[in-house]
Amino acid sequence: MNPVELNGIRYRWPSHSTVVVCIDGGDPAYIDQGLADGIIPNIARFMREGFAAIADGTVPSFTCPNNMSLITGAPPSVHGISGNFYLNEQGEAVVMTGPELLRSRTILASFADAGARVVSITAKDKLRRQLGKDLDLAAGNISFSSELASHCTLSENGIEGVLELVGMPQPDMYSMDLSLFVLEAGVRLLNARRPELMFLSLTDYIQHKHAPGDPVSNAFYRRIDDAFGRLASLGATVALTADHGMNDKSRADGSPNVIFLQDILDQAFGRDSTRVICPITDAFVRHHGALGGFVRVWIQSSGLTPEAIIERVRALPGVALALDRDEACRRFDLPADREGDVAVIGDANTVIGARETEHDLSNLTDARLRSHGAVAESRVPFILSRPLNVDYAQRAASGGLKSHQIFDFAINGIGDPA
Repeated sequence: MNPVELNGIRYRWPSHSTVVVCIDGGDPAYIDQGLADGIIPNIARFMREGFAAIADGTVPSFTCPNNMSLITGAPPSVHGISGNFYLNEQGEAVVMTGPELLRSRTILASFADAGARVVSITAKDKLRRQLGKDLDLAAGNISFSSELASHCTLSENGIEGVLELVGMPQPDMYSMDLSLFVLEAGVRLLNARRPELMFLSLTDYIQHKHAPGDPVSNAFYRRIDDAFGRLASLGATVALTADHGMNDKSRADGSPNVIFLQDILDQAFGRDSTRVICPITDAFVRHHGALGGFVRVWIQSSGLTPEAIIERVRALPGVALALDRDEACRRFDLPADREGDVAVIGDANTVIGARETEHDLSNLTDARLRSHGAVAESRVPFILSRPLNVDYAQRAASGGLKSHQIFDFAINGIGDPA
């Protein structure tokens, strides 16, 4: 079969079924803890016999921009998705999960058009339409979420009867089963249909609530490790990465360590002079209260400048960076037309919100707040079940490994160099 080209990368035809898994919230610390505890033997084998490194993910270190980077093999400046929300030219907050906002084709759709069989399964349905953009479902390709697994149809998802196929009930949104369903479905479909490419994207509810070494997170990692082993046993090249890491964002007394930035800016410059957007926000905030490590500030007063805002906030305890639009886009490879006037990024132990009254923290009392979004959560695992060829091993050794190269390495980096 002919190679496939997308965003400057030439992908050869996979020599094995290739399964890329995005472990949502899969901070390297969970892998380290699992190795120390001896509970992830399949990942340990991949690392020993295949390839393992730590890669740089997309900043802001949120789910949507990183999943789109993985599936397009490119940064947000190319694919256009830089968070869950942005302000459009009319000053309206726009949800960034629509496929029309994705400015790139996907690796899956490109291979499907070339004749490959591809499967995309995600935990949350918010990702499904972008991951499945331009995917011809009538040609035998599949795209669905475990969130809406019981509603799958041939016309919308390329598959029906998913609950019966997987042998699990419809999982609850706030459970480890939402991710385990994705993996179990992947194992069943790999065995039954042998697709050339499969992308499996999990959810981070467990990592938001449970630190590395916690009994619940250990149980979760045992379960996903078992699924990774079964995928590999079916002959697939298994590639593991994450959309972002996760850090404890609580004070010593257990309360969330939050900077309510909109309140601070209102006091400094007047109410409605700015608008703070928290791009972690989506329909499911029970586990993080819409509090992440990266926010955007749009100026709404003609006399206010980005420099004035930066001067006011950069010395706040817990703020790691305050950047104007140009610097944020240059440093993190972001699309300028979807960036705020100022980007404010917290340190490893701090989250940033809008107004205190706009965040419901009532669901954060059962555990210490763990969240993401900052540079501190952008380092992610990059693990392949097979060893790299000489060319790609040299590329990896030279440094600068990016998580959005995972398909490139899993397809082009396995076997003899092309």
